[in-house]
Amino acid sequence: MEYGSIAREIHIDATPEVVYQVISTPEHLREWWPDDAELDPVPGGTGVITFGTKGAPDAVIAPITVVEADPPRRFSFRWVYEDEAATPTNSLLVTFDLEPSGTGTLVRFTEEGFREKGWEAAVLEEAYREHVDGWNFFLPRLVAYAERLVSAP
Repeated sequence: MEYGSIAREIHIDATPEVVYQVISTPEHLREWWPDDAELDPVPGGTGVITFGTKGAPDAVIAPITVVEADPPRRFSFRWVYEDEAATPTNSLLVTFDLEPSGTGTLVRFTEEGFREKGWEAAVLEEAYREHVDGWNFFLPRLVAYAERLVSAP
């Protein structure tokens, strides 16, 4: 099996402008992905996302660095790195490409860089599978949240 990247295409019944806000701003990210997010959504901006209760021993805190912020077309960031600046060899790159599609948006999602982290085979396979499972859970939440935003009275 190839563990290099994860790719998905999803359609959201919301404009690219709305979808861009939902994938790039902390107040919207918290509604569909991490439990908490602190992020400056500009190229080079940094922050952290937290899964679980902040300060709890089982909380997962991940630093994040914005790579591209081109509203409403593309938002990408690096994450899953430790106490140093994010680079192509120590982090994963997540990219959301947004394209108008009818009255909605086609989202092309990718996460790549698994092999570049230099993990041994078993760690690579486990991390890849965990991320596949995670995105399979979170991307439908992104769709539902963005569509709920535009249908709210």
